[in-house]
Amino acid sequence: MSSSLNRRFALVRMAGATAALACGLLFPGTVLAADMPQYSIKTSMGEIVVELDNEKAPKTVANFAAYAKSGFYKGTIFHRVIDGFMIQGGGMNEKFEGRKTLKPVQNESNNGLSNQPYTISMAREDNPDSATSQWFINVADNSGIDHPFVGGSGYTVFGKVIKGQETVDKIKAVVVDDVRGMQNVPVVPIKITSVTLLQRDKLVK
Repeated sequence: MSSSLNRRFALVRMAGATAALACGLLFPGTVLAADMPQYSIKTSMGEIVVELDNEKAPKTVANFAAYAKSGFYKGTIFHRVIDGFMIQGGGMNEKFEGRKTLKPVQNESNNGLSNQPYTISMAREDNPDSATSQWFINVADNSGIDHPFVGGSGYTVFGKVIKGQETVDKIKAVVVDDVRGMQNVPVVPIKITSVTLLQRDKLVK
């Protein structure tokens, strides 16, 4: 092959790579920032930053992103806290009123991610594909609820806490009680004031 043809081939290959990146395509071993979006969860007890795994749980991450973008989580609370297990939120306000949710998201628990401390997972009912807006942060090794768990589907892990572990630790240690037929409810409400996507210089390195 002549040198001019070599140069032309190299230019075409570079152009193709640029186009593939622009279209969101990944080369083996390449991870784009969009595949690991970071969200700031600001609470009345401090900030928690989670990094989500769009590669391994794309439907779940898209679901969380839709709720966050709409402002759904603002004014919700951590309504279930069990030290030694998890802290759960994203479903109701301080009056324990629910909100209209999007359609349930498909279970993605068979993605190789495990319910380890400081990972974030989707809360759901017995039906594996029943998760909507609620999620929880593990505060212990909860690999027992990983796929296949009961019935062949576990609880979908879709990210991890990368900043604010101390906030998670403070929340898990609060005093809880039974309230309106619900167990393990914080006596002093823990409010979520915002959930926002972090951009550029705000990203946790």
